[in-house]
Amino acid sequence: MTVSPLAQTASRSTSSLHAFAALARAEIIRLLRNRAYLVPALLLPILFFSLWGLPNADGKLGGVNAGLYLLVSYAAYALISTSIFGFGVAVASERSSGWWRQLRITPAAPAVLLGAKITASMLMGLLSVSALALFAGLVGHLWLGVGTFFNVLVHLLPGMVPFALLGLALGLSVGPEAAGGVANLIVLPMLFASGIFLPLDVAPAFVRTLAPYLPAYHYGQLGWAALGAQGTGAEWVHWAWLAGYAAAFLLIARWAAGRREQRR
Repeated sequence: MTVSPLAQTASRSTSSLHAFAALARAEIIRLLRNRAYLVPALLLPILFFSLWGLPNADGKLGGVNAGLYLLVSYAAYALISTSIFGFGVAVASERSSGWWRQLRITPAAPAVLLGAKITASMLMGLLSVSALALFAGLVGHLWLGVGTFFNVLVHLLPGMVPFALLGLALGLSVGPEAAGGVANLIVLPMLFASGIFLPLDVAPAFVRTLAPYLPAYHYGQLGWAALGAQGTGAEWVHWAWLAGYAAAFLLIARWAAGRREQRR
């Protein structure tokens, strides 16, 4: 009995969808069980917002309430951290344990594996942002309307992709012992220089000059614009910068993976 090409394509699509769902579910369970990742991912954005957001809740930034502006800033921080630490550092550990190699030899395509990990990172990021928004509302009486909250998520969740690919490139390039330290060396200066941690209005002149060339700057601009704040440049420009960084980080990840395969 001959199977038509259409049926074969449908069968492959169904198999890929099942593999994607299973891998995404396993990745979410792994992140939820990892207390060393989960507790900081939920508490650090709340802590930073308590230190800098709540004391400035009555001010103005970008033409909007400063408390809400900083709420979006630390939501962006939470999502960037989830992308890089929950993804990239985990890949380095999976390489060390042999789990990454086991995943690579499964029938699932690399795109399915990558998509499942990115989806899990987005869902965990959504959990972190929701906890932060709930804290801001209950403690600081700073509530994002449902429409505004949804608009911010529509901009920030897809914007996680280049940072997830940065994490992947990092996880494939360095060992598990160094991955966390290298990630901090990259993430913390980038967040400070992009206006995520502290507004660029109070930053030195050379930082304001550097900021537009950093991915976190354009990521923050998307979140603040979704809030209604005054931004710099058209929205498509920020998306174009993030897409360019995503392509660059993907190329680095492919190069790092190929180098490791050659060594093996």
